[in-house]
Amino acid sequence: MSDRPTSDSPLIFDRVFDPRHGERVAVSPLVARVTANNPGPFTFHGTNTWLVGTSELAVIDPGPDDPAHVAAILAAVGSARVTAILVTHTHRDHSPAAAALQVATGAPIWGEGPHRPARPLDLGEINPMDASSQGAFRHDRVLGDGDVVSGPDWTLEAIATPGHTANHLCFALAEEKTLFTGDHVMAWSTSIVAPPDGAMVDYMASLRRLMARDDRLLLPAHGAGIGEPLAFLRGLEAHRLGREAAVFAAFRRAAERPEYRIEKRPALRGRQGMWALVNEAGAVLKRGHELGPVLAPVERRLMKLVEG
Repeated sequence: MSDRPTSDSPLIFDRVFDPRHGERVAVSPLVARVTANNPGPFTFHGTNTWLVGTSELAVIDPGPDDPAHVAAILAAVGSARVTAILVTHTHRDHSPAAAALQVATGAPIWGEGPHRPARPLDLGEINPMDASSQGAFRHDRVLGDGDVVSGPDWTLEAIATPGHTANHLCFALAEEKTLFTGDHVMAWSTSIVAPPDGAMVDYMASLRRLMARDDRLLLPAHGAGIGEPLAFLRGLEAHRLGREAAVFAAFRRAAERPEYRIEKRPALRGRQGMWALVNEAGAVLKRGHELGPVLAPVERRLMKLVEG
């Protein structure tokens, strides 16, 4: 039995999920999934590829570059016709199979755009998430916020949800009030938001945008669906704000240490000072590897802190 958050409960993750790798699993009259056999620490049991429609289908997140998974998708399609290939974002577990699926079906590939960082890189900075992205992603048609792709019995609206990546989209199925959330919201875990690939400011704005919707079901790209969207989204927001508060507290403790006082060490102004405090806060928290994903929303305030 899986746990679900209620409107006044803390965030509780649902890790009960049978991937049934390679099988067609019906979720509703209009939706089926095929889960790729690419389990891992970031993909859980694998990438969920979603098939939407009956006679003419949209395929959402065709998944990794895996011929066996592409063959499983085509088997699940059967005698139906694929008319659209939609990509939530361009990480390697989501988009690479689009090319092979297009060759097999002739369907156009739709996406927000090529992979890019959420902000310009600083001098000498590298994007540690580059290896996880598909830099060579090619799409036929661009999807912007509010754009619609439709078939005989389905209508999918693109919902811009930057944060996890700059080019992340969710897709809203109007006929069933279902939202395909990609990696933006998942039942089994929080999403990685790692600057400069992603941005927590954008992520939180996108999260609150989803909270204003009335979707009945969220279907992520990894793990189980979320049947009480608003309660879960509220819990997720509270969790993120709690992490931000912990980071602020660590920075305040670090900033109070004598060796980090600006008047004693003027060289700590600006970014040099910010990253000195980052390192110190990491030591205070003893979990420095988790600081990166939560720094984006506080960077501007941190700059004010170290500039005195």
